Amino acid sequence: MSRMIGTVSRGVRAPIIKSGDNIVDIVTECVLEASKDAKFEFHDRDIVAMTEAIVARAQGNYASVDDIAADVKAKFGADATVGVIFPILSRNRFAICLRGIAKGVKKVVLMLSYPSDEVGNHLISLDAVDEKGVNPYCDVLTLEKYRELFGYEKHRFTGVDYVEYYESLIRECGADVEIVFANNPKAILGYTKNVLCCDIHSRIRTKRILKASGAEIVLGLDEIMNAPVNGSGFNANYGLLGSNKATEDQVKLFPRDCQVVVDAIQAKLFDATGKRIEVMVYGDGAFKDPIGKIWELADPVVAPAYTAGLEGTPNELKLKYLADNEFGDLSGDELKAAIKAKIQEKDGNLVGQMASEGTTPRQLTDLIGSLCDLTSGSGDKGTPIVFIQGYFDNYTTE
Repeated sequence: MSRMIGTVSRGVRAPIIKSGDNIVDIVTECVLEASKDAKFEFHDRDIVAMTEAIVARAQGNYASVDDIAADVKAKFGADATVGVIFPILSRNRFAICLRGIAKGVKKVVLMLSYPSDEVGNHLISLDAVDEKGVNPYCDVLTLEKYRELFGYEKHRFTGVDYVEYYESLIRECGADVEIVFANNPKAILGYTKNVLCCDIHSRIRTKRILKASGAEIVLGLDEIMNAPVNGSGFNANYGLLGSNKATEDQVKLFPRDCQVVVDAIQAKLFDATGKRIEVMVYGDGAFKDPIGKIWELADPVVAPAYTAGLEGTPNELKLKYLADNEFGDLSGDELKAAIKAKIQEKDGNLVGQMASEGTTPRQLTDLIGSLCDLTSGSGDKGTPIVFIQGYFDNYTTE
């Protein structure tokens, strides 16, 4: 009888990782122990993935509010008025960063996108925008006008009025603050020529527009804490992007130098199992909540590092297309045999072919990272390592 189980994703428990721990040894040992506990065998092209958080924790990749303030001050000047534009609405992701920014400048002009931030956290609903006759593509709102139109809306999940929260946080850190609402980055130039772009995935475009429009100093969060400050952690590629709140005065930065970690784990697992197991580091998955409208991906990438076998996109045929079209006149074992033969003879690149229409044209690491993020969860499951089997199987795999 043909094998009945396809892809299996297992959360693997691990000890609490602390700064200085050997993450390569810990991940390898946890996966090997899990195989004994759950009685599974290893195969080529199995996947081991670990959260970016445990890699960064092991690296001790942290920065304090004062470190952030020192870096901002050095790059903008101590008495600067800085436009802080397009931040996401998050106590975990941005609030500590904002404290550091506010401590490093004289005045913050906070420009929030509306009706939502770039990852889907809504200040107000689209219906409310329509009702008030506001055009978010071109209308620039002052705080007073925003309050007049929309009042004091709170986030449906957190119960926080992020406008009020960010305003009070900036003042508490000793900076003056002015808040405006706009979606065109050039709107900030009416207030200051010094801009810190806090958007994640659109940051390159935002910087380009501002530089072409006369801004004087234009930096992104990826350029703050991109080098050590007073012995702090850093991330040369992403700076503060991908950081998370660690304490009230400290952020955990996105991990750095991850490629050496995944390659080392792959080598140790090969030595232990004789199998070529793929390894990756993952952060946020890339999917959208249909209720809260939040797009999960607040990290700059899903996977900051992965072994070579995870490069590329799926190359799959759509089984229901084959069953309904090419082999619509077949059934039972005859249909099964025809579909298996079609899979076995498929081209190495199915892009543009009707038989692959509706399959997922995304990077393997983005798909696998999303599976891992959902498997490990973000709370107290205690499974920051994920072991996946059968991901590269298809209908013909016995």
